Amino acid sequence: MASELTIGKLAESAGVNIETIRYYQRRGLLVEPIKPPGSHRRYSADEVKRVRFIKRAQALGFTLDEINALLTLDAACGCNETRTMALRKLSLIEKKMADLDVMRQALAGLVQQCDTGNGQTICPIIDMLARE
Repeated sequence: MASELTIGKLAESAGVNIETIRYYQRRGLLVEPIKPPGSHRRYSADEVKRVRFIKRAQALGFTLDEINALLTLDAACGCNETRTMALRKLSLIEKKMADLDVMRQALAGLVQQCDTGNGQTICPIIDMLARE
């Protein structure tokens, strides 16, 4: 990998599109290099690692604001703060999973009511959604 990359090569190497790179720049997650006269902006190979870090953190459910904080903590070797953020995120994910399980059970029950119905009664799903 070249030590200096164009935005296209950076995006390709990191597995994202160019607009993602530009968006991260607008959000302050990546620094936009100075454009030399008559040339293209050049990014270091380290920026590939940074973009991949951002994408992996997003896949774990971190918001871009949280990722920005993680990047700051990483630079400051803030393992305790990072752990605290990860625990908070884990707790939120567990709550969402519990909520999703309740939703799954409710929908499964409604689908079962549809399956046991004779097709001549009011649809139990629509009936439940229409209730006041």
